[in-house]
Amino acid sequence: MDALDALVTRRSVRKYKPDPVPQDLLVKIVDAGRLAPTAHNDQAWEFVVITDEQRRHQLADLADYGKFIADAPACIVVLSEPTRYYLEDGSAATTNIMLAATALGLGSCWVAGDKKQYAPQIVSLCGAPENYKLVSMIAIGYPAAIPAPKKRSVDDVLHWESFRGGS
Repeated sequence: MDALDALVTRRSVRKYKPDPVPQDLLVKIVDAGRLAPTAHNDQAWEFVVITDEQRRHQLADLADYGKFIADAPACIVVLSEPTRYYLEDGSAATTNIMLAATALGLGSCWVAGDKKQYAPQIVSLCGAPENYKLVSMIAIGYPAAIPAPKKRSVDDVLHWESFRGGS
């Protein structure tokens, strides 16, 4: 699948088949995250892949809107050193991870981490230094269902020269 196809077909998947995701695919997906752009080329992120069912349940129990993490065969936790642009950099990595998952025939869903009350507990659960920031948790697996949300058309969101149009 090419990059534009991945962009067009990516969806937030919250229902997964129980089939495990092969480790080599998880490595490819994390590698795509590693290749995302960063401010000043800081590359301050770290990625923790969690496939253990009990640990995924712990993540799901802590997350406000990520209960489906328990049912996904894998979860990639994106952490970062507290650099000036950790959120932007980690978000770029998260997007790359989700697009790579789509390109490999997997589903994914981004669960927020930054500034959430559970963030320090997730950082601790991952064994990271306590000053690290939780950017996101990404459920990964083979989709049991692929939602088809209605997207706004490009004509509804594109503005030339200024928001109100014209010059």
